[in-house]
Amino acid sequence: MQFVSLVCDEQDSETAAARLVEQARAATGGKIDVVFTFLTSHHREGADAIVEKLWLELDPQALIGCSAEGVIGGTREIERSFGLAILVGDMPDVRLHPFHIAAEEWEALLSDPAALAERMGRGPQTRAVIGLGDPFTTPVGELMEQMDREMSGSPLVGGMASAARSPGGNVLLRNDQIFSDGMVGLSLSGNIAVQTVVSQGCRPIGRALVITKADKDVIEQLGGKPAMMVLAQIVAELPQRDREQIEAGGLLLGRAISEYRDQFGRGDFLIRGLAGADQRTGALRVGDMVRVGQTVQFHVHDAAAAHDDLQSMLDPGRIGTSPEAALLFSCNGRGTRLFEQCGHDIGVAAAAMPRTAIAGFFAAGELGPVGGRNFIHGHTASFALLRPGA
Repeated sequence: MQFVSLVCDEQDSETAAARLVEQARAATGGKIDVVFTFLTSHHREGADAIVEKLWLELDPQALIGCSAEGVIGGTREIERSFGLAILVGDMPDVRLHPFHIAAEEWEALLSDPAALAERMGRGPQTRAVIGLGDPFTTPVGELMEQMDREMSGSPLVGGMASAARSPGGNVLLRNDQIFSDGMVGLSLSGNIAVQTVVSQGCRPIGRALVITKADKDVIEQLGGKPAMMVLAQIVAELPQRDREQIEAGGLLLGRAISEYRDQFGRGDFLIRGLAGADQRTGALRVGDMVRVGQTVQFHVHDAAAAHDDLQSMLDPGRIGTSPEAALLFSCNGRGTRLFEQCGHDIGVAAAAMPRTAIAGFFAAGELGPVGGRNFIHGHTASFALLRPGA
């Protein structure tokens, strides 16, 4: 199994594709089974030329890709500018099934688990599904629930295209075809191991708490007290730096994946945003459904926390030896919107996995499992690590 990651900031789409084709051929000797392709919005008009060049001249079994606000490849992150990134791989004994699900097909497929599995190419030996969706026309929550019920053991990893602010503006690629809605993806089966990593980019504050009164997405009480009162007590005890970060909008809530723990640490919480507060009742609204008895803990999101969490999640003691390849789906709120220097996430990933070819994009929502269930995230860096494996 051999992979190469390449990136180009050439402004002409056909020239950019030709340059990457030449480099990919030279690096691989021409044996290429799969091409993952990510292009910034500046190349949307030239997407046809890019796909034709990559598909005909690299001659892979499968190609998938999408448009994005920024792309990641080689050792670079290109944000809000001309960028084209590819990850090409020779994958012996791996079965590749590229697919596209159009917007008008979701209702029928989500009501027919067998048909959905067939469309996605999911079988007994499927190790993972890489999904790239248009956020305006993909019911990703319903899809993940269906996959959790009917396709356990085949995690969904990927991201939502981020090159448009309205329906019809994104580009999705499957083989030699271009779409503007739904989801494209690739199921990976056979001689491959897919390890997933989700770095949620925050750190806990205060202590773990139990919800004692709740209604749908509203936490009314924590430990028998109004939720806002408990939060105010926690914030009052924080150092000035943390209080400033909270005032800047960096406060999040972590919901414990499993209640059956005496202690909770990194990776034990699913992180969600806070959507509002009711000053009259002292309740907090959360960007998720909550229930009585759940354990939660407040978290702070900032550059330092995101850096530390990413380093920890990619520590060799956690992930093992460097994989052959990694797909990186980073929130479009990261990059230079969060870190002082460009190239933060790819830099940390490359330092942790020095022999790994890495490529990806800045997403409008990152897909990746936490605690064995599929979720869509914000603020995260989600990885699919690819290795040979039975």
